[in-house]
Amino acid sequence: MRLFPALFAAMVLGTWGLTPVLGAATTVGPDIVVAADGTGDFRTIQHAISSIPAGNTQRKIILIKNGVYTERVRVAASFVTLRGESRKGTVIEFATSDTGKGAGGAVMTVGGNDFVLENLTVRNTFGVVGPHEVCVQGQGDRTVITDCDILSEGADTVSLWNGDAGRYYHARCNFRGAVDSVCPRGWCYAVDCSFYETLHDALVWHDGSKNKDQKFVMVHCKFDGVEGFNIARHHHDGAFYFINAEFGGNMIDKPPFRVIYPLDGSKPTAADIQNNKQHDATNIWGERSYYFNSHRDGGDYRWMADNLDRADGSPRPEQITAAWTFGGTWNPEDQSGPTIQSISVNGGKVVIKFSESVTVRGAPKLNEADGVATYAGGSGSDRLTFAAAPSAGSADIGSIDLNGGEIFATLASAETRMAKLTLPKKS
Repeated sequence: MRLFPALFAAMVLGTWGLTPVLGAATTVGPDIVVAADGTGDFRTIQHAISSIPAGNTQRKIILIKNGVYTERVRVAASFVTLRGESRKGTVIEFATSDTGKGAGGAVMTVGGNDFVLENLTVRNTFGVVGPHEVCVQGQGDRTVITDCDILSEGADTVSLWNGDAGRYYHARCNFRGAVDSVCPRGWCYAVDCSFYETLHDALVWHDGSKNKDQKFVMVHCKFDGVEGFNIARHHHDGAFYFINAEFGGNMIDKPPFRVIYPLDGSKPTAADIQNNKQHDATNIWGERSYYFNSHRDGGDYRWMADNLDRADGSPRPEQITAAWTFGGTWNPEDQSGPTIQSISVNGGKVVIKFSESVTVRGAPKLNEADGVATYAGGSGSDRLTFAAAPSAGSADIGSIDLNGGEIFATLASAETRMAKLTLPKKS
């Protein structure tokens, strides 16, 4: 399909309209394929990840074919997606713990921003209930985990710890672990997830001490565990929101609480006193746990009563979304793609500016009135450059031809967001 607006005249006159380009791609395939049987680009996940430069600026999607991959994974680059062929069939596992008997560290460590993990299982196979057995550890911002099983028998199963600026999104995941099994520092939004506690201790944990707006929001989630588990705790200031939650009958009558040492309530030692004093400085906003329409099998406890009116801003239940959780700074559930903001012509080159960074696959081109402008670069930024053919004598652009390729948003989201390939036209 070709459209014929007079681009250059429109730029001069400032009279812009929008004409949609039809037929844009709706799915994005992988850049790299991992297969243990040698049918992909790499046999191991780590080799695939290591092929991406640390300074990467484009979205790189790694498809991991079904199989059990016994390896520890380290992601240094930003804008990386690890996508399993199937949730149950693609398994990343390793036995690691901080007890001195394991290898130490996490099964998966993420250092880059805008990391996406989807449609697979991560499993710590150390297998002892209690000690730290981390599956996913991260220091990046805008981490997305969707449709995954993250499983451990020990503590701190999912530890995303960019406390100053970390924003994390989880959807349709199963989390299993001991105390503090999901323990974000910063902002976290979880929807349609299940949490299971393997020890009679606190299931989730939060550190929101760096900014009063930081919160751990759980919507339409299920919480269960062994007999005697409690729901949540914090060492530093934390804020928990349970919206339409389902609590298992094994949960005891104990609301989220601040940890005070010693844990058994006995007489504190000098070290305990010093530890508690240090935490006093990061506990200044009081207990902040909020509930709406949350119920426990076998009967509700009094502290589970609706109390959103006590939260800052007295939010209504329908307001509590991912965008609200992140204070409008990021909406991973937004399905709208990048849009063209402006077009400029300079020295025989056409520069198209998008509303955000885009990733380009293939070699798109601009159909001009007198020729074709070929793609010259810009993937991983908000500006794409096209070089006009030598025979082109006009700046009139007809359409963007994907030419079998794709243009989509680079930043992490719950779904791939294809760019809105619309061109200005004379109105």
